Amino acid sequence: MSTTQVLAGFHAVTARLRHAPETIRELYVEASRRDKRMQNFLESARQAGVRVLPVPVERLDGLSRGVRHQGVVALAQANTLAVDIDEVLDALEEQGKTPLLLLLDSITDPHNLGACLRTADAAGVHAVIAPRDRAAGLNATVRRVACGAADTVPYITVTNLARTMRHLKTRNIWLIGTDGEAGQSLHQADVRGPTGWVMGAEGEGMRRLTRETCDDLVHIPMVGSVESLNVSVATAVCLYESVRQRQSTS
Repeated sequence: MSTTQVLAGFHAVTARLRHAPETIRELYVEASRRDKRMQNFLESARQAGVRVLPVPVERLDGLSRGVRHQGVVALAQANTLAVDIDEVLDALEEQGKTPLLLLLDSITDPHNLGACLRTADAAGVHAVIAPRDRAAGLNATVRRVACGAADTVPYITVTNLARTMRHLKTRNIWLIGTDGEAGQSLHQADVRGPTGWVMGAEGEGMRRLTRETCDDLVHIPMVGSVESLNVSVATAVCLYESVRQRQSTS
């Protein structure tokens, strides 16, 4: 039996219309909304061949279960990307591409997870890995904040993150964790090769075993009065250091 996902908001639903319109089972829009953005959205749905059902805003509120929907809600079949990291790595090896992975340890806030996925997509990350029992999961809030990235970047949950990290090492992935006490700056690390950035939860950071399993630890230079960055912002800083180094040698 396939799982039904609730997609709320223009970005999340438009991304599904673009990448997998056949998975949309029902598409609802706010009947009273006729602005330019809605008209453009309706045209996208028409071109994708998806029927639109105008309904009162109260119906959308009920379907989205509290998630900000902007007048657009879709009920869709789960759009399954790769569910196994070896599947991702084998495909990259065949294509001659250098893996860039993001590992999230205990990120339970759906807004942070969504923002991390959005940045991962923008930076060209090939997969995001998180523990199954210590993560927010791909709910409607995550998908809305991710602005479509949940449909383009494989989000792979694993039973044991440290064990998965040890497996990644056998696949020649260099694992770099962020730690405010690390002696080396992220700008000093060589992240041009196969890399997995490991990010911990706000406040607690990485769990002890996660930290010990990393190949290297770096800190993000902080020159102002604040002591740390939001995890999604820190993720963006680290991922784009990989982008910068890779582009400088291409």
